[in-house]
Amino acid sequence: MIEFIDVAAARLELLRIAPERGAPTIVFLHEGLGSVAGWRDFPRTVCDRLGAPGLVYSRRGYGRSTALDGPRAADYLHREAWDVLPALLAALGIEPPFLVGHSDGGSIALLYAARHDPLAIAVMAPHVFVEDVTIDGIRQARAAWQQGRLKDAVARLHDDPDGAFFGWNDGWLEPAFRFWNIEAELPRIRCPVLAIQGYDDQYGTMEQLDRIARAVPHAQLMKLEACGHAPQRDQSEVVARAIETLYEAVKATQ
Repeated sequence: MIEFIDVAAARLELLRIAPERGAPTIVFLHEGLGSVAGWRDFPRTVCDRLGAPGLVYSRRGYGRSTALDGPRAADYLHREAWDVLPALLAALGIEPPFLVGHSDGGSIALLYAARHDPLAIAVMAPHVFVEDVTIDGIRQARAAWQQGRLKDAVARLHDDPDGAFFGWNDGWLEPAFRFWNIEAELPRIRCPVLAIQGYDDQYGTMEQLDRIARAVPHAQLMKLEACGHAPQRDQSEVVARAIETLYEAVKATQ
């Protein structure tokens, strides 16, 4: 059942999966145009297979959460990782979390782990720096929006589809964001890391994972064939098993 919570001056949409289960909570962090609904059934499938509780939420400007009231700042992913997520977890009594992040959510998981101590993180198609292919993909998404090919799909996931789309698209296309880079934070990560990416990802290359590996030598990489920007959809079973293996391993150490 969908709930709402007031955190960091916003009303956030959230879905709690079996919170009564006595195990570490898996927290799912969505992509740049994602939301609670955008995950589809992936979080519940993973949680049910592991007998784990889960938390899925929509960040501000997405889903049914509070709409944006202005442009996103260039450091908005840092603020989500260092301000909003810790406040949300504290309000819900979740500690330590097991984070699963996709795309922007993967970047948030990495930034959170650089300053906090999660049980582990699994990141899919994360961004640690801005590539030309990323900007090209975002420009193509803008063209598709202007041609009317995205709005219906976005509107199914967000109360404010224009705000959700342009909050994401304008942010990434802002000239200053071209220099966004979180590599300096990565060596601070001490928890187990699973980093997953598809070879057919239209928003990033394997250089994203390779830079994570250089900065976080203990990170486990999974590079997938026949997989685009959404590994949890394109290779759902393989990805679910990998996340489950990591969860079981770190749970055994608690």
